[in-house]
Amino acid sequence: MASIQDMTTATSFASELPRRVHEIYEPFVRERSDQAAFVEGDRTWTYRAFSDAVDLVAQELTRLGIRPGDRIMIASENGVALSAFLFAASKLDAWPIAANPRLSARELDQIAAHSGARRTFFVAGLSQEAAAHAERHNASVRTIGPLAGVAVGPLNEAARPEPVHADGAAQVAALIYTSGTTGNPKGVMLSHKNLLFSARISGVLRGIGPADRIYGVLPMSHIVGFSIVLISTLMSGATVQLVPKYDPELLARAIAEEGVTVVYGVPATYQRLLAYKAQKGIAQLGRGRLRFLGVAGAPLDLDLKRRVEQEFGVQLSNGYGITECSPGIAAVSSDDPRDDESVGTVLPDVEARIRRLDGSPAAAGEVGELHVRGPNVMLGYYKAPDLTANVIDRDGWFNTGDLARFVGAHLFIVGRTKEMIIRSGFNVYPAEVEAVLREHPAVADAGVFARPHPEWGEAVTARVVLRRAATEGELRDWAGQRLAGFKVPKTIEVADALPRTTSGKLLRSELA
Repeated sequence: MASIQDMTTATSFASELPRRVHEIYEPFVRERSDQAAFVEGDRTWTYRAFSDAVDLVAQELTRLGIRPGDRIMIASENGVALSAFLFAASKLDAWPIAANPRLSARELDQIAAHSGARRTFFVAGLSQEAAAHAERHNASVRTIGPLAGVAVGPLNEAARPEPVHADGAAQVAALIYTSGTTGNPKGVMLSHKNLLFSARISGVLRGIGPADRIYGVLPMSHIVGFSIVLISTLMSGATVQLVPKYDPELLARAIAEEGVTVVYGVPATYQRLLAYKAQKGIAQLGRGRLRFLGVAGAPLDLDLKRRVEQEFGVQLSNGYGITECSPGIAAVSSDDPRDDESVGTVLPDVEARIRRLDGSPAAAGEVGELHVRGPNVMLGYYKAPDLTANVIDRDGWFNTGDLARFVGAHLFIVGRTKEMIIRSGFNVYPAEVEAVLREHPAVADAGVFARPHPEWGEAVTARVVLRRAATEGELRDWAGQRLAGFKVPKTIEVADALPRTTSGKLLRSELA
């Protein structure tokens, strides 16, 4: 398995990439046509069968009025149908929008309206949610190429195609909508080069090859599922085991019995897996052929990391990315394991710097805003040049909005700039307080946010989910022994659950 250090001595990853995303599997269609590309339930799709399906879907999309530069939305759980639509869009130079069917009607319609989607497709055969959206839109269910159960929404006659660029660095390969903090959707325009660059590095870093089977449970409507699980796997000639919805029992079985070698997840993926083990009284989860466990998307609890590594004898490798960076920014290398919260070292061809909030360079080890530059950085936000200009400067530096620090070459993410709490002039980073609270044996989950305070400006407030009974005083004492006094929550509330996105990110605005 390659290390990040080895990779930095290689030829630039941005210089040897295909022109378009759909070209990545062509070598395997020619040379390993019977290799499994996907396992979906009881059916295996070879690279040849999947390539043929993409061609047929592309032909049908053309007959349905999809033109180069059109936006098309596909509301679907993970599946071969969604994957085929995404690559078919690439063949047509259309912009695919993979949408989670678990979004509300308002959220889904908001994305369709903002993007000016030419058509919306619903893979109704995979979920009740997609079927309900299809019915609401009077979409007709039909077979598209070899794919049954696809509902086709009406043609948007008012949609206007965007310009098409031969250069893969300028042509949009995916429009991914982020929830943001304003309640309004932000469409992240990712180019073919963005996605291919990030996917290539991920595959090389993890040593992915034809012998690997990747557990595809992270939604392809989110950047990690799309770039790292789908594109990187097919770019490496490996197999994706498609999973529409997460179930810890199915994951345990897939690892122990079905040949899964690589799992990517968020912390909640592994928390629920260990909770399933405890609930069922299982002495030891089977390891099978498992060789790599990756985690990203939310702060990693060190106790969880330790327990997962003890369970499987495999390092739980932390990483860091953001939708606007396709997503890769940093990762922990297999030859440089960490027992702390570091997200590893910055990826090859990516530059990173820390800036104070006034824009001046931060001192070594100082917390500041993380700025990055490289072929991973998005083209911009769709129909929002002002928002784009606010985060990408004239020299191409993208402000992630994340607070971070470097210890040597290793990157630590502290929190979000907009989430930072200022208590009597002191900066408090919610992620740090949450990590301390989660270390308490009674705490299963924790979220920290600010409430206005007449004397302090803002008061640190926490909400926790408990494994067993614990008093507020007990938790405050625990935090007080491990944190400066101004960081200790003034109030700690108990909840049954914390609001999180489908990818596991804490919705801090909803906490407040």
